[in-house]
Amino acid sequence: MAFPAPDRSAPTSPWKIVGLVVGVAILLCLMVIAFALPAARSAPNDVPVGVVGTPAQVAQVEQRASGFELTRYSDPDDARSAILNRDVYGAIVFGPQGPQGVLVSSAASPTVATLLTAAGQRMGVTEPTIDVRAFPADDPKGAGLAAGALPLALGGWIAAMVIMLLIPSNVGRLVAAACVSVVGGLALVATLQFLIGTFDGNYWLTALAGMLGIAATCFMVLGFRELLGGIGLVIAAILLIFLGNPLSGLASAPELLPSPWGALGQLLPPGATGTLLRDVVFFEGNGMAHALVVLLGWLAVGLLLYGAGMIKARRKASAADTASEPNSAVPVG
Repeated sequence: MAFPAPDRSAPTSPWKIVGLVVGVAILLCLMVIAFALPAARSAPNDVPVGVVGTPAQVAQVEQRASGFELTRYSDPDDARSAILNRDVYGAIVFGPQGPQGVLVSSAASPTVATLLTAAGQRMGVTEPTIDVRAFPADDPKGAGLAAGALPLALGGWIAAMVIMLLIPSNVGRLVAAACVSVVGGLALVATLQFLIGTFDGNYWLTALAGMLGIAATCFMVLGFRELLGGIGLVIAAILLIFLGNPLSGLASAPELLPSPWGALGQLLPPGATGTLLRDVVFFEGNGMAHALVVLLGWLAVGLLLYGAGMIKARRKASAADTASEPNSAVPVG
């Protein structure tokens, strides 16, 4: 069936133009707010940090370094273990004469490592900062990981759109999404590890984490689209691009974003995937439980929404078939 061409000579309502202009302006403002405001308002918000020293020395740190949630450790080895277990981002170490040194993990957050180093210097630390777990030398600031949130969000979105456009069958779409997740995870991690040099862990374990992140994103978009149509795509875009990317905390740390936006970002696929990759690569999986649960949850939500959308479509088609059937009853004259 051919659709009639639109009548381009018909007058356009001024209100439609006004609505379009205002809508685009609001959209641009919201984009700027979503991407720029978290960075502009970045500040420590209960960043977990260790202190090796006496209770009085812990109190001294509380007075001179705001924004940290402090935990006292008995010796530097305990603090180092806590950093590698992802309990704290770093630690300030006191000695008999006062502040002695600073332990950080730039792989956990280069920004927090810088903040801790500066806090130690303000308190009189003169010893060089010890980086317990750093990024590889090829990418010492972890730029590859920080930049990966947007490709992840857009990659899952674009993959879902292409699948919906090119593959008509429900089973085919699910198989395609699974294949995209596997190949995309392998490719994403290979790029970050072998080309950019951001990762230095076990490639296959890291690739599994990448696969889960892409699967959670792709199936989430498919599910929203199948059940809710165009509105579902808008919801997915808001969750992944407008919220998930700027609130992921990959460029700094979730605790450096305004509260409660940092915590919200860890409940969305981009932030959870970045955290999972970080924990798997640099901390032997320590601290990954939350991110793992979030991604598995989104994967399950996407599949459930997709299943509900299939049921809805079948019922709608069945109702349409019933309505189109001719009335079998013939009136007797």
